[in-house]
Amino acid sequence: MDTFKKLKSFYWPYRHLFFTSMVLLLFVNVITVAYPIILQITIDDGITKGEYGWIPYLALGFIAVMIFRGLATFVQQYTGDLFGITSVYKLRNELYKKLQYLPFRYYDNAKTGDLMSRLTADVEGFRFFLSFGFTELLRFVFTLSICFGVMFYYSVSLTLMTMISLPFLAIAVYRFDKLIHPAFRGIRRSFGRLNTNVQENISGINTVKSLSREGFQTSKFMNSNEDFKNREISTSNIWAKYFPLMELLGNVGVIVILSYGGYLVIHGDLKPGELVAFYSLIGYILDPIITLGFTINMFSQSKASGERLLEILEADEEITDNENALQAERLTGEVEFNNVTLQYFGDEKAALKEITFKAQPGKVIGLIGSTGSGKTSITQLMTRFYEPAGGAVYIDGKKVNEYSLHSLRSNIGFVMQESFLFSSTIKSNIAYGKPEASMEDIIHAAKMAQAHDFIMELPDGYDTMLGERGLGLSGGQKQRIAIARAICLDPSILILDDATSAVDMDTEFKIQEGLREVMKGRTTFIIAHRISSLKHADEILVLENGRIVERGKHDELLENGGPYERIYKIQFRDQQAILQSQTG
Repeated sequence: MDTFKKLKSFYWPYRHLFFTSMVLLLFVNVITVAYPIILQITIDDGITKGEYGWIPYLALGFIAVMIFRGLATFVQQYTGDLFGITSVYKLRNELYKKLQYLPFRYYDNAKTGDLMSRLTADVEGFRFFLSFGFTELLRFVFTLSICFGVMFYYSVSLTLMTMISLPFLAIAVYRFDKLIHPAFRGIRRSFGRLNTNVQENISGINTVKSLSREGFQTSKFMNSNEDFKNREISTSNIWAKYFPLMELLGNVGVIVILSYGGYLVIHGDLKPGELVAFYSLIGYILDPIITLGFTINMFSQSKASGERLLEILEADEEITDNENALQAERLTGEVEFNNVTLQYFGDEKAALKEITFKAQPGKVIGLIGSTGSGKTSITQLMTRFYEPAGGAVYIDGKKVNEYSLHSLRSNIGFVMQESFLFSSTIKSNIAYGKPEASMEDIIHAAKMAQAHDFIMELPDGYDTMLGERGLGLSGGQKQRIAIARAICLDPSILILDDATSAVDMDTEFKIQEGLREVMKGRTTFIIAHRISSLKHADEILVLENGRIVERGKHDELLENGGPYERIYKIQFRDQQAILQSQTG
């Protein structure tokens, strides 16, 4: 029960619903047992003695009892459902909130489909047990306690004989639980992998089709689906072996009643009505015993789901606000790296090695280098997406971990290479980082990003609803909206991570013209592969294998004859070739 103890804070506040449901369940069980008692009285004190006059009153009493039972059952099931639904509402919110604050390091190894599976199927599996599983377990206890109490009253010897099979049933149940729990945990994991395959395929459908890999993706999904199927068949095999066994052991009581109970009636040690009541009671007992396997099934699924949910809830957030973190309303934008080293989880090679530089407020810093050289890693340390393994990053003379995450990141506008847009209006996407922004601010930001003209050409302008991940816009249009979003934030530090890679050179030039105005008074970091995007920077840092190998202005670096010059010559040669082909 450790899993349920760890998740106690989510359902215990609603224990009044649970206890109300349990009290009503006890009431329902007591009323249910009244039926065989009425039947026994009818046979032994009515039919056997020939006193038929008050039998109609017994029938009316029975009808009244059943009406009360129906009403109590309705309220009991409703409060039980409400207990489970309310509990997982809080749990689902906490899980989603936790995912918002987990570090990038966690998402580096997480699978989207698996996380979606946890927030949907696993949460529902846990809820189902809260709503029904606990109830079934207690119904089992209540029913057996009440029924055996009445049975002992009628005949101690027959009751003891009926209980012969219970130890064997307990052993079968124990062995069943030992096998079924790991089986269901495997099913949950396999289902998560299946979800991941579907999510990745849908997200990357353009790549799949462009490379004619439909067959490969289908085969990959079929392999995951086959694993899921095999695990379900294996679980069904366990269920098929143990469920009939538990049913057989439960029905041993019926055989005992018919044989030994009949013997007692013949010798006058048990009344016929009492034997009939016994038979009815054993029927009530068999139902929860037979469904005990199903209840354990629910418990095992819920426990497996709970364990997977706890893996998220107990994940280390790592990057959090320090005690007495500073709330900086507006930073000046001075950025300093002092001998900084960064190593990603699971990588033997450091992504950054002894990085040292200083950017004065309002300056433009260019970062260039081959893929994997560490350009983006530098900017991700400023925003504390990751923590350095060595050295320190300072903003305005203070270490970045001295600021609260909210105040730090609200002062940094980040435009990533892959522009992500939400399924909302263009207006909402631009104002996402600053919800209180006025329409004038939104339009100004869009104009600076060269996005206003194409937005106004859309049917609903700024109120145009975008599809998933900005579906309906070109890559360049999405990138310009992402730039407008960063501008609208009015940050002290602006980071452009290859932000114009998806636009043509003419649009890039226009965006750069607009950004020059935006960059005034802000410290700006431009990551680019095109030298044209950063040649006007106040300082350019050239990176190779996580180290700064050159630094200086555009003209100075061209005179050095180093890596920067080689990059420039390659790009210049490519541009010349393009121009010749166009004019040729």
